[in-house]
Amino acid sequence: MFDINRFEAFPLSQNSYLCPMKPFSLAIHGGAGTILRSRMTPEKEAIYKAGLSEALTAGHRILAANGSALEAVTTAVVLLENNPLFNAGKGAVYAGDGTHLLDAAIMEGHHPMAGAIAGVRGIKNPILLARKVMEDSAYVMMIGQGAEEFARLKGLDFAPQTYFHDALRYEQWLRVKDTPITQLDHADKGEKNFSTVGAVALDQQGHLAAASSTGGMTNKRFGRVGDTPLIGAGTYANRLCAVACTGHGEPFIKAVVGHDIAARMQYKGLSLAEATDEVVHQKLVDMKGLGGLISVDAKGRVAMPFNCEGMYRAAQIGMQEAEVEIFR
Repeated sequence: MFDINRFEAFPLSQNSYLCPMKPFSLAIHGGAGTILRSRMTPEKEAIYKAGLSEALTAGHRILAANGSALEAVTTAVVLLENNPLFNAGKGAVYAGDGTHLLDAAIMEGHHPMAGAIAGVRGIKNPILLARKVMEDSAYVMMIGQGAEEFARLKGLDFAPQTYFHDALRYEQWLRVKDTPITQLDHADKGEKNFSTVGAVALDQQGHLAAASSTGGMTNKRFGRVGDTPLIGAGTYANRLCAVACTGHGEPFIKAVVGHDIAARMQYKGLSLAEATDEVVHQKLVDMKGLGGLISVDAKGRVAMPFNCEGMYRAAQIGMQEAEVEIFR
C-alpha cells in the first residue's frame, strides 16, 4: 500500500520559483486531556515530541514530494500506532476482557471515500485495515471477527497480544478489572488523557484526507465504541476540510463534531478557525465534552483547538517550520 522510505526529502533549488509548489499542510495529534505540567518532566516531554516529530516528518515528506494526502495521513498514523507512547496499535489500553479492542477510520474528501473498523483484535496497524475497507470493499465499516477475517484475506499483519502490552496500561486495567469502572487512558493521579491518534492533510492536488486510530477506554465493556471510527463524528473529510478528533467519545458522537465543522463552513460561511472554535469551545463545552481536534482546510490553513489542559499535536504548513506542542 505504501512505503514510508520511498519518499525522499523535497529538494529546494534556487530555481524552485519556476515551478512553485501548491499549498499543502499536515497536522497530527497523539491525544488530549488533563495533561499535568507538574508530571511532565523535560525528558518525558522530549520523548513525546520526538514521537510526534517522527510521524509529522514522514507524512510531510510525502506531501512535499507531491504525494497524496491519503498516503500522508496513513503513514503518519502508522508511525503513531507503532509508538507505545500513544493509545493506538502497540501500547493500546486494555479492554474489560483483558484484550485490546482497536478502532480506526480513514476518509478522503475529494471523491469522497471512507473506511472504518471497530472492535478488532490483533491487527498490527488498524489504520491499514480501515484503508483496505475503503479501497477494497463495497462497505464503509466492518467490526469484530468479520473485520479480522477481511484483514487476513487481504494479507495484513497480525501480532500476538504481547506486542500490544504496555506495563503502565496493564497496571491501570488491573486496578479496575472486574468492576463497572471505565477509565480514560492515564486517568490515575489526576490525569485524564484521550489518547486517540490522528492526522489530517491537504496535498498539492487540493485533496483533503483524515485518519484516526485508538484503543479506546481502559476496561471498556459490552462492545463499546467511541467516536474515532465513526465517519462524521471523530473522523471526517470533504472538499472543504479534514478533521480528526480526540476526546471523550460519547459527547463527540452526539455532537457529530467532524461533519458539524464542515457544515458550519459550508452553510454559515465560517472560516476553519471560526467553525472549530464554535464546536470545541461552545458546543462541546455545553455538552461537557472534553478534548480537541486537528483540522486543515482547502487552502492549507490549520486549526488545532482543545478545551482541556493540553493536546499532543504537531503541524507543518508547506515548507514552513514545523510546530510541535503539548500545552497551550
